Amino acid sequence: MSIISPWYQLGYVIPHLYTDQDAYQFYRVAPEGMMLVTTGLNLREYSLAAVEENLPTLRDRFDLLAKKKVDRISLSGVPVASALGRKRMLEILAEGEQRTGLPCDTDLEAHIATLKHFGAAKIALATRWPDAVNRMLTQYLADAGIEVLACRSHARSLDANKYSVAADDHQLALDLGRQVLREAPAAQALLMPGGLWFAIHAVPMIEAEFDKPVLLNILSTTWAALHAAGDRMLHRPDAKWGKVLGSL
Repeated sequence: MSIISPWYQLGYVIPHLYTDQDAYQFYRVAPEGMMLVTTGLNLREYSLAAVEENLPTLRDRFDLLAKKKVDRISLSGVPVASALGRKRMLEILAEGEQRTGLPCDTDLEAHIATLKHFGAAKIALATRWPDAVNRMLTQYLADAGIEVLACRSHARSLDANKYSVAADDHQLALDLGRQVLREAPAAQALLMPGGLWFAIHAVPMIEAEFDKPVLLNILSTTWAALHAAGDRMLHRPDAKWGKVLGSL
């Protein structure tokens, strides 16, 4: 295998027209030689109507990434999958796999796979989303056999989350994560979804305090890709980023 080219390419459809926190965090947690290939949608708000508007573009983005010869395609945006519901989301992924010949995933399905890897059926949830989004997410997880014991949220609009400050979001992750885990001591893991949430440095800090796995979008999606790669995994991620990637 060549040492001068990526050994794994993860195709990533983000809900926005630009890439910032997704790539910034990915290249800190992913192992050497793993490349993120991004393309985007133009989600305008957290609603089913906004998601429906982007579905034709999503199909085109899957096809674009297939032409780029990526190894796997993943749809970012937990609110996107939550709005569609699990049954419909899985149907869209299955159709994408049949058309492209590639494994197709979402951040939310990656979270579910990661939680099941840890045997976590009861979790705590911390988000930056309105109650309506949290309810849809909770139902999606319930459909996968995962119960949300407690949820804490600092509700923001999509636009507000797009322009949040990284240092403030790090502190918010610490505050919400600690609060909800104290409220739900029976939780077996903490889920903090959101591709625009800068929280990678908060993960090892919370895990050190509560000794429970903490899941972020970029951690679960990277874990799912590397887990599927199996023996093809040329390098392993640094376990300093927490229990999720440390479990590979």
